[in-house]
Amino acid sequence: KDERSRFWGMYKRVAEEHDSEFLERYTTDMDIVLIFSGLFSAVSTSFIVAMESNLSPDPSDTTNALLKQLVQIGLGNLAEAGSTPVDPASTWSPTVPTLWIQAIAYASLLLSLLAAFGAVLAKQW
Repeated sequence: KDERSRFWGMYKRVAEEHDSEFLERYTTDMDIVLIFSGLFSAVSTSFIVAMESNLSPDPSDTTNALLKQLVQIGLGNLAEAGSTPVDPASTWSPTVPTLWIQAIAYASLLLSLLAAFGAVLAKQW
């Protein structure tokens, strides 16, 4: 019985050393993942905010069309001005490359946040 208890004591000491090295190594790895994903999320979010204006029509186009119509009315060209106000935003739609770029930007943000979430779960486990 003495040899068995010595074996399990030695096993416990070696296992604790191995576990502590393992936890220290992966804790620092998770810290690096958290820092990287946090920075990447911040940069990705700033790009998304900057590209957000590409998804809606330019308000100055509507203003310019309405001003042109007012000038035509002021000059007496009622036929050219038309009876209904022009709304260029009704015919506007974002281009396909813009939609693809936005989708990729949102996907990268989502994956970055999932990586951060996974790192937090791994650190707490």
